[in-house]
Amino acid sequence: MAARRPPARHRGALRGRVSRAYHRQAAHRPGLLPHQRQAASPQAGRRGHPGVQKNFPRTLAAHLAGVTRKKRIEIWFQDEARIGQKNGLVRQWARRGTRPIQPADQRYESAYLFGAICPARGVGAALALPFADTDAMQRHIDEIALNVARGAHAVLLLDRAGWHTTGNLVWPKNITPILLPSRSPELNPVEQVWQYLRANYLSNRVFDDYDAIIDAACDAWRKLLAKPQTITSIGMREWAHEDHL
Repeated sequence: MAARRPPARHRGALRGRVSRAYHRQAAHRPGLLPHQRQAASPQAGRRGHPGVQKNFPRTLAAHLAGVTRKKRIEIWFQDEARIGQKNGLVRQWARRGTRPIQPADQRYESAYLFGAICPARGVGAALALPFADTDAMQRHIDEIALNVARGAHAVLLLDRAGWHTTGNLVWPKNITPILLPSRSPELNPVEQVWQYLRANYLSNRVFDDYDAIIDAACDAWRKLLAKPQTITSIGMREWAHEDHL
């Protein structure tokens, strides 16, 4: 599930060791964590882009024109998140009148967690990688393909990042990508998955180095996979899972 710097060390479930060429930073997006806000409803995303949800059955049918009707269709969502030493402050419970202390790190080592979920099945597929680019995306879609149910065909909904739209990707035969509208993170429940992982497993911590970040990211994802009902609860969207498949 992870790629790390040489020398490579075998870790069972971890996949694809590659050397780290560079690292990038992503701006921290402030906002309430999942335990501080009302849970997203199955209709989440309808307000900002009603046309996308209303026309999704038609869009789906057009993209699946070449897929036999006998195949069961799975809806998957994909995204990636930067995880690094320099974390933002988060809210936490504390006794009234006290000032809780949170660790803060001024270093900039980081990694990217590529994640995808199939809410209907409560499963996911992820890779922890040193950078986000076409090669990393290719590795991830290959990993997703291995997790699609046998005999099924996956529809992968994802945003329009450059490494998602490049023609250099070789899409597995059991995956059909559908790009979400630009600037519409509310349509992608993996955004809420990142919030869940940060709130429960990745916040208020100091990572010693790149390997520690990779280990933490992989551990957090494995803990998510151990809770299929949580994946389903976070990821189900009525507009994407109506009985039109």
